[in-house]
Amino acid sequence: MGRQIGVPGVVLAAVLLAAAAGCSGPDAPGGGDAKPSATRTAQPPDSKPDAKPAGGDVLPGMVGTAVARTQLAALKVAPVGTMAGYSRDKFTHWAQQGSKCDTREVILERDGSGVARDAECRAVSGTWKSLYDGVVVTDAAKMDIDHMVPLAEGWRSGAAGWDAAKRKAFANDLTHPQLVAVTAASNRSKGDQSPDLWQPPDKSSWCRYGRAWTTVKSTYGLTVTEPEKKMLTTMLDSCPS
Repeated sequence: MGRQIGVPGVVLAAVLLAAAAGCSGPDAPGGGDAKPSATRTAQPPDSKPDAKPAGGDVLPGMVGTAVARTQLAALKVAPVGTMAGYSRDKFTHWAQQGSKCDTREVILERDGSGVARDAECRAVSGTWKSLYDGVVVTDAAKMDIDHMVPLAEGWRSGAAGWDAAKRKAFANDLTHPQLVAVTAASNRSKGDQSPDLWQPPDKSSWCRYGRAWTTVKSTYGLTVTEPEKKMLTTMLDSCPS
């Protein structure tokens, strides 16, 4: 995310990297996997915590290519905003989702197969295929939960003017394609960078990545830069016709 997650040790490293790059464990060289407070999430009205992805897509709330193109065309183009006043603490995560499970654990179960949890809802086994690099992982500790649109990127493109409830919803959104389990390495490589500055190394994921990023920005009314819009167009062009 030049512009975000895992067990305590990995999380700390992600956060430190994030501070340097502008994003981490969710939004930085980590992606956003730190686990702050245990408060209930403020999800958008249509939020469904246990919602499964539809149509074979890895993420929930995905739209087709034509709709994504329409969304992209409607996004406001603006210069990169300032990072003044930014703090990851202003985006409460991971929020509690019930049954001792926080947002991270919900995503690990959603995006994995054969996931088993312990009494504290922590994933102890399972298999995950990382969207960004195609790597298959069987150790949850090696997975981060990435914010598709990094928290820092969200701040730069409009979230600086939101209230705490909307930022919390953005950081814990289980209904739209904003959260995804990926390898810690790919998440930290992304940091808080926008698509013009970082693209998933596995090009077969570009179509889904472009649709997801566009949908999240459209859902939350965030702006895009000209280079960002150009790369998103390229990603959408990679979708099957």
